[in-house]
Amino acid sequence: MPAPATLVPDVVARAEAFPLERLHAVVSGPEDAPPLLALHGWGSSAALMAPAANAVSDGFRVHTLDLPGHGLTPPPAEPWGVPEYAALVARYLDAHGLDAPMPAIGHSNGGRILLHMAASEDLAGWFSKLVLVSPSGVAPIPSAEVRRKRALAKTLRAPFNLLPDGRIKDEALDWLRHTYLWQRLGSSDYNALQGVMRETFVKTVGFHVDDRLSTIRVPVLVLWGDGDTAVSRHQVDTLVREIPDAGLVVLDGAGHYGYLDRMDVFAAATRHFLGLEGTI
Repeated sequence: MPAPATLVPDVVARAEAFPLERLHAVVSGPEDAPPLLALHGWGSSAALMAPAANAVSDGFRVHTLDLPGHGLTPPPAEPWGVPEYAALVARYLDAHGLDAPMPAIGHSNGGRILLHMAASEDLAGWFSKLVLVSPSGVAPIPSAEVRRKRALAKTLRAPFNLLPDGRIKDEALDWLRHTYLWQRLGSSDYNALQGVMRETFVKTVGFHVDDRLSTIRVPVLVLWGDGDTAVSRHQVDTLVREIPDAGLVVLDGAGHYGYLDRMDVFAAATRHFLGLEGTI
């Protein structure tokens, strides 16, 4: 199956509307070193990705971004999904004249964005290798509790779906989202959010790349903590099985932030995969 085009006009327009000068980035490593991109996960930041960047910054010029709505970068003006984030990342790389293809490191949702880009006709050429720590992007097997909440949410929303599209329906759905019962159905991440980032979260966590993993043509190293409760072994096994050139390193005793919990293993595996000599 060929990789689909990603940069559709609406996506490009939304990404281009974001002021590039407001996209905060931390750049580290020798100025003459080849570039490497680092993307954090949902609710994280470039500051939390610093240890991962530092593990390879002796051999690469590392560009670690604060994605819109995270760290020091403001939210987008309207709800975004993974394609908009991917288009903005590509815009940053192009604006800074970075040489492609380059390696990239992504944690959690940052891994989801990288998987989407690597599986897309328009964006795959940016990357030579991917290092993914507990990457999102593969649909989880829903638990009985999740299935129960989804069924109740569908029932609650059904009467509102009968309203014609427009202001009245939008206001009614906004009222529903603010009710106590609806918020009890939401995740802690969703309930902690405000404004445009709530809908951005919904559009992001529901975005999966399962059906496109076989189109990824670059080597991929997946690292996953065996104590991770956010991304399951099933999800990472699916990634490694479906991507043509992928391998898995299990981080014993680590959770979702495996690169922090087991920096020794993360650094050793990542440096070897990227061809860096020695240890940090």
